[in-house]
Amino acid sequence: MTTAPAPEEGQAALWNGVAGQAWVDAQGVLDHMFRPLEQHLADIVAASPGRVLDVGCGTGATTCAFARQGAPCLGVDISAPMIAVARERAQREGLAVEFACADAQAHPFEPSRFDWIVSRFGVMFFDDPVQAFAKLHRAARHDGRLCLVAWRGATDNPFMTTAERAAAPLLPQLPPRRSGAPGQFAFAEPGPVLRILEDSGWRDVDIRPLDVACRFPERDLLLYLSRLGPVGRVLQKMDEPTRNKVIATIRAAFEPYVHADTVRFDAACWKISGRAA
Repeated sequence: MTTAPAPEEGQAALWNGVAGQAWVDAQGVLDHMFRPLEQHLADIVAASPGRVLDVGCGTGATTCAFARQGAPCLGVDISAPMIAVARERAQREGLAVEFACADAQAHPFEPSRFDWIVSRFGVMFFDDPVQAFAKLHRAARHDGRLCLVAWRGATDNPFMTTAERAAAPLLPQLPPRRSGAPGQFAFAEPGPVLRILEDSGWRDVDIRPLDVACRFPERDLLLYLSRLGPVGRVLQKMDEPTRNKVIATIRAAFEPYVHADTVRFDAACWKISGRAA
């Protein structure tokens, strides 16, 4: 439910501010929601074990999943609050995982270190994606593998834009999504993604649809819709009566996704793979 920042915001400011803290606060909801994707990536890596670089690792759910299967891992994210949570959860589990709070587009990774460059929804936010993926290519070993999950378009993912559509009449100040800008749906079109990866050195690039059934408890829906994404950020700046009115409107719009005590939706993604030349 992320989107591109407003022009005055950069990615570092966004993810080290309200957006990063919201993801920390909603960590349990997001982990539950995206667990099928976490398991999907962990199974792929387990089939051909090696050293893993988890790009945009957030609070470390995927990184820890790889580590539980014995893979040496480095998780990287630009958000200091999320990296702090990732380190804590790895320490609690006794997992030998490294984490770095860094921008993967600029970080000086050790060359030819990783067998896998992996990401779950963490690579759509680069200001210069060709530069970023060229740097990741240099960090991969010869014949190292790329395996990414990214969102398809907004029209394929109505659940992800329900809050914005429902709140729009009440929130004229809601920032619009900017086509082609870094953000949740920056990889919506496979053609530009293919060019980005090939221009940055990756070969045998394959982009195919991946549809995954996701769910989380209905009791967590209010936290999800009131804290995350552009609507969640705007709501934090409003007076309580107005905020409650907007939240009630949004909650009604999510009703088609509520089945008894569970929220269910399909995540329409791209599964993107490639090899380091």
